[in-house]
Amino acid sequence: MNTSVNAVRIIPATAVREGAGVMVHRTIGTPTLRNYDPFMLLDHIGSENPNDYIAGFPSHPHRGFVTFTYMLDGRMQHQDSMGNTGNLEPGAAQWMKAASGVIHSEMPKQENGLLRGFQLWINLPAAHKMDHPEYQEFPAAAFPVVETGDYRLKVLIGRFGDVVAPIQDDLTQVTYFDVELRPGRHFQHWLPVQNTSFIYVFEGDGQFNGQNVALHSLVTADTDEGAFDFVAGKEGARFIVVSGQPVREPIVQYGPFVMNTREEIDQALADYHSNQLVRDRAWVKRKQ
Repeated sequence: MNTSVNAVRIIPATAVREGAGVMVHRTIGTPTLRNYDPFMLLDHIGSENPNDYIAGFPSHPHRGFVTFTYMLDGRMQHQDSMGNTGNLEPGAAQWMKAASGVIHSEMPKQENGLLRGFQLWINLPAAHKMDHPEYQEFPAAAFPVVETGDYRLKVLIGRFGDVVAPIQDDLTQVTYFDVELRPGRHFQHWLPVQNTSFIYVFEGDGQFNGQNVALHSLVTADTDEGAFDFVAGKEGARFIVVSGQPVREPIVQYGPFVMNTREEIDQALADYHSNQLVRDRAWVKRKQ
């Protein structure tokens, strides 16, 4: 595999308190990487200390983008102002297209033990920012897994070869994989050259196209032929691989609102304060 590199950055995560005081490891959405079109934020929760997560994320609004939540360990309850509720168990995931407006909370459903997971924000094109909200939510068993002698790969969004995830992101063609790589083994993959792509290492360490990558680091995986080769360190490695088509439109963000103009942000704030943010009802679609 030719793994020549166009522009690769390695970005260590920054510890940030979010929600009601939840400690997260953040890479996208920091001063180092404000956004990475179409990705607006990547938070990794990972702690056995309840003080780091027990306060959760009380009721808060979103408009103009998609959130994708993937639980690794522990349980998180989702609830919104439309009457939707759901418990994300280990291995479960939820794709929430907030679009025109959602007000929801995400609260841990445990008081002790390990809580680990990710939340990714995916921007929406201007033509779809005011679409009706939508949900796609599935338990761990719904996601297909590809096993080889070198790695175990879970397909969460999109497709990997002929293997298709139950969650599809049609607007930005996002793919999202969870890869467990055995010590010293290689994971070689091609990504669309027109896409924005990254990996994030959350267990172990390794090398990306010959460059050392430490634990809790994001690598911008933009190579000139879309190819990369990740080699796991002596303890192995586990990482997510994410790719999507850039929106290439102006971004104006104010907290939980991601729009194209300041006027649209002002309107979102006015709608929220006048209880007009949630315009369209959506229901969670689940597969048992």
